[in-house]
Amino acid sequence: MIDLYYWPTPNGWKISIMLEEVGLPYNLVPVNIGKGDQFKPEFLAISPNNRMPAIVDHEPLGGGAPLSIFESGAILLYLAEKTGKLQPTDVRGRYEVAQWLMWQMGGLGPMSGQAGHFRAFAPEKIPYAIDRYTNEVNRLYGVMNKRLADRAYLAGDYSIADIASFPWVTGYERLGQSIEEFPHLKRWVDEIRARPAVARGLAVGADLRQQGPMTEEQKKILFGQKAKA
Repeated sequence: MIDLYYWPTPNGWKISIMLEEVGLPYNLVPVNIGKGDQFKPEFLAISPNNRMPAIVDHEPLGGGAPLSIFESGAILLYLAEKTGKLQPTDVRGRYEVAQWLMWQMGGLGPMSGQAGHFRAFAPEKIPYAIDRYTNEVNRLYGVMNKRLADRAYLAGDYSIADIASFPWVTGYERLGQSIEEFPHLKRWVDEIRARPAVARGLAVGADLRQQGPMTEEQKKILFGQKAKA
């Protein structure tokens, strides 16, 4: 059994989708990031960067004591290796997937997060910051659209590379993007969204999502942390 420490966000959806795709049983452990659950000592012992998702595999690959893993990209790699699914076994194929996984972790996710922050949550509207990150998300969508012009998926067959990027594209409207500008990307989004396992993964913890605007206290918890005890 795998414990999934989770909140329904794009990074959380990566892992709920993956677990549904590969059919591994898991126990959902909500981490309410608006209330500060990510700073509790018991969670920090699993995820020292105080970010979800994280997992604890009680029947880990290779046996032995329970294995904890944080960072969504590392979790995807582990689950692919554990199950032998959604990642090629040959060197070339494996690193083609790895390239696009790292591209998402280093680019699409952080830039989308910054665009969302400055567009919706910053206490003052800063045009330069809004334009900077909105334009960078647009550029990254263009990279994906060009990549998908002559292939169904980002790196060969459907893989963890697609699972990593998909949740960060579904919120395109709040990031100031028109999906119609990127027809190949739109086709990819529609096809992945139609997968039953993806629908199940997106539905995980739907009842946990907050209704209404974020409070000032929640913003302080999410955006006001420094390196202090």
